[in-house]
Order: sequence, then C-alpha cells, then structure tokens
Amino acid sequence: RPFAQSLLRFLGFIFWGAAAALAFGGAFVILMYKNYRYLFQDSFLPLPGWLAVAAALILLPTGVLAFSSSPKSSRYQQGTLMYLLLLLLCLEMSSAVLAQFYSIRMASELKSSMGYLVSRYNGTHPQGAGSRAVDELQRKLRCCGVQSYADWLKATASSWHLPAEKARVPESCCKEKYSHCRGDLEHLQQLFQEGCLKKLEDRLHFGMIYIVWCCTVLAVLQLLAGVSNGILLRHQPFHDLRFL
Repeated sequence: RPFAQSLLRFLGFIFWGAAAALAFGGAFVILMYKNYRYLFQDSFLPLPGWLAVAAALILLPTGVLAFSSSPKSSRYQQGTLMYLLLLLLCLEMSSAVLAQFYSIRMASELKSSMGYLVSRYNGTHPQGAGSRAVDELQRKLRCCGVQSYADWLKATASSWHLPAEKARVPESCCKEKYSHCRGDLEHLQQLFQEGCLKKLEDRLHFGMIYIVWCCTVLAVLQLLAGVSNGILLRHQPFHDLRFL
C-alpha cells in the first residue's frame, strides 16, 4: 500500500505535466485544420485534436485525485479516480486511433486539393478565392507549387494565357528579401523551390503522430494508476465497494 500510494502521487504530478503536452498537440492539430481547411474535404479531421484537448482538461482533476489518494481516502474519491481513469483511457485511445487513420488518409487528399487549386489559379486576376488561397499557402509555408516550382510550368500557359516561353510563377513564390521579384524563372535564386505538399504533410504528420505517442504513453501510465488505486481499494471492506 505505501508503494501504491507513492506511485499514485508521482503519477499525479506526471498527469499535470501531461495535460499541458496533450493540450499542445490537440491545439496544434485544430489550428492546422483551421488555417488550411480549404484543402480538406473531411470536416472531421480536427476531431482527434478536440478529443486530446478534452482528455487534457480531465487530466487536471485526475492528477489532483491521484496525488491526494491514500489508503484512508474516501471510497468515493477512490471510485471517482477509477472512473476518470477509465474515461481518459477511452478518450485517448479514440484520439490515437483517429489520428493514425487521418495521418494515412490525408496524403492523397492534400495532393488532389493542391493540384486542383494550382490548375485553377488565375494569374491575370489573382484576386479570386482559389487564387488567394494558393498565394496564402505559399507565403505561409515558404514554398512553391505542389511538388516543386515546376508545377507552375504547366499551369501558366493554360490558365494565365501567356506564351510558354514567358512561363513564370506567382509572386507568392518569391523570397521576402527580394522585394523586386516578380516570379521570373530566370532568377530561381529569388524563388522558393520546394513544393508545398511535403511541407504541409510533414506538419500535419507531426501533429498526428505527436497525439498518437502522447495518448499511448498516457494510457500506460493510467493503467499503472488504475492498478495502484485498485490496491488501495482492496483494503476497503467488500460491502463498502458497492458504490462502484
């Protein structure tokens, strides 16, 4: 019992720190979806992030109960801790499974959405919603095209109504330090050459995998907390456990 009590108190501190880490991962995924929602057809993509944030909020009172738990604690306090641990386990496993699922699924969806926006870009009137979205994406990620700046070579002649020899890229591909840059392909050193697809995939993949690992590690710690709390509960008379 002393070891179980000490372990629970230690895990209570860990749960407080883990709440901040899990909230960061959830907020990262939610904000990524909010900033680039025009690229995603599935509106359920931020769901793993919201589940992670909910779990982070529940971790705070769970940490308090775990830290204050002892063999002499109220049986209602110990029972509440057990229920919270079970609820957290459900939330975290759901978040981890959904994050892993969307991490695999989003690659083809992003490629299709970006390819469509690039092909519909209007270089002569870049104020349309689709064109503004492309420019915003390229400025934020400091990238150019889907796979690389070469994607614009095909799009220029068809949608910009310019001769092939005058092919160029949008000014949003220009590096900030070159204020005179106009997207001329003769000055590649003034342009971002890496594609946007890989950069955005890497960011989203980081957020999803971060949530998966946080939830997995926390699930193991919560199982330890549940076992420790169960050891303390064992020393209550059987009829006092009917509240469970």
